[in-house]
Amino acid sequence: MRKIIFILLVLFSVNLLAQNAGKNGLSFMKYGFGAKNNALGDLGVVFANDVTALSYNPALLVNMENIQLNITHNQSIQDVRSEMIGFGFSYDKIKFAIGANTTSIDDIEIRTVPGEAVSSFNASYFYGSFSSGFYLTEQLSAGATIKYLYESMLTDEATGFGFDLGLAYQNVIENLNFGLAVRNLGSMNKLRNEETKLPNDIRFGAAYLLSFEQYNTDITIGTGVNKYFEEEDTHFSMAADILYDNLLALRVGYMTGYEAKGVTLGMGVNWNGFNFDYSYTPFTYDLGNAHTISVGYGFN
Repeated sequence: MRKIIFILLVLFSVNLLAQNAGKNGLSFMKYGFGAKNNALGDLGVVFANDVTALSYNPALLVNMENIQLNITHNQSIQDVRSEMIGFGFSYDKIKFAIGANTTSIDDIEIRTVPGEAVSSFNASYFYGSFSSGFYLTEQLSAGATIKYLYESMLTDEATGFGFDLGLAYQNVIENLNFGLAVRNLGSMNKLRNEETKLPNDIRFGAAYLLSFEQYNTDITIGTGVNKYFEEEDTHFSMAADILYDNLLALRVGYMTGYEAKGVTLGMGVNWNGFNFDYSYTPFTYDLGNAHTISVGYGFN
C-alpha cells in the first residue's frame, strides 16, 4: 500500500505541474550539488549515490553506506557563488539527510538612465532541507525532501516552502538503474508585490555499469531528460564516469537545450574515506566558466 500511495503522489504532482505555465525564479535551486554530479551532465537523478542525492533524487539516499558529510563550493558566471553542505545518516533502516544552500550575487548595478550605475545591491538566497529515503521493495526505493526557502533582494525579502519526490529502481536488469524525481513543488510568499515561482521540474535518468575486472576499472554510462514545466526547452543529458581502482575517476557529460553551455568535465579522487571532486563547465559568448569543488567524507 505504501508503494502504491507514493507512486500516485508522484504522478499527481507531474499532472499538476504540467498545467501551470509561465515563468519562474529562484534559479539557484537549479544548481547541482556535488562536483561529481555537475561533471556528469547534472545527471544526479540516477548517478548520485551519496548524500548529494538530497538535491536530485532523495530515493537514492538508500545507497549511503555510512554517515556522510559533503561540502561543495560553486563559482559560476556573473559572480554567482554557492556554498552547499549535506549531512546524511541512518535510523532504523531509513536514510536521512540534512542540507543547506547559500547563494549570493554581489554588486548588482542600479541604473535609472544609460551610463554609469547610480548604486548597487546584493541578492541572497538560502534553502535548508530535510530528506529521507527508504526501500519499498528490494529494488525499488522512494524518497522525499522538504525545503525552507528564503530570498532577499534590495530591501525586500520573502520565504516559502518546497518539496521533492523521488523514485529509484535498481538492477532493472543486472547493473541497470533508473531514477525519477519531481522537484521544487511549493510556493513563496510575496516579494514586495509578487510571489516568485519555484523552478519545478521533472527528471528521469538511466545508468548502466560496465566492469572490466582485468583492468580494475568500472565505467558507468548514463542518459536522462530534464523538463522545467514553466520553460519551453527540454534538456537531454548523457555522461560517462570512468573509475580506476576505486581511487581515480574521470568524468564527462553533455547537456542539450542550453544556449550557452553543453559540455561538462571533471575528475575525482577517493582516499582513506575522503572524496575530492572537481567539475568544469565552459560557457560560450565570453561568459566565462563555472568551477565546482567538493569534499566528502564517510564516517565508519
